[in-house]
Amino acid sequence: MADKTTEQALAKGIIIPTPPKTGAYHVAVVQTGNLLYHSGQTPIVNGEKVLLGTVGKDLTPEQAEEAARIAAMNMIAQISTYLEGNLDRVTRCVRLTGYVNSAPDFFEQPQVLHGASKAVLDVFGEERGLHARAVFGMTPMPFNVSVVIDGIWEVK
Repeated sequence: MADKTTEQALAKGIIIPTPPKTGAYHVAVVQTGNLLYHSGQTPIVNGEKVLLGTVGKDLTPEQAEEAARIAAMNMIAQISTYLEGNLDRVTRCVRLTGYVNSAPDFFEQPQVLHGASKAVLDVFGEERGLHARAVFGMTPMPFNVSVVIDGIWEVK
């Protein structure tokens, strides 16, 4: 039986994906005390990086917002795996950070990160999902990904 958080997400039509594999020389999640630090996560679907490119050149802000949502859902999946499938242990998303592969004249990075923020709020609700955040525009990005999302999470 799934935890209540996952059941509520499923009831809303939200499916927590299978978590993508982590790259070499690091882990997806590190816990210290009651905080989880999540490594940067990219938009990956079925093992393939998707929505690649520079936002404002190759991708629209809406496409990048979807990329951020996918990355955040992958982050939630990796946290669920770390917590042995019990997302009820998450007491709060403390902070999200987004890095956006940005064209020199693209300034809508906050809109892009809305995709990740909305995903977290959809899964955890306002009480546990409302978070602090920061977003940065940069280029180039590893593997030409459009976004990287990381987070800090409080757990019990």
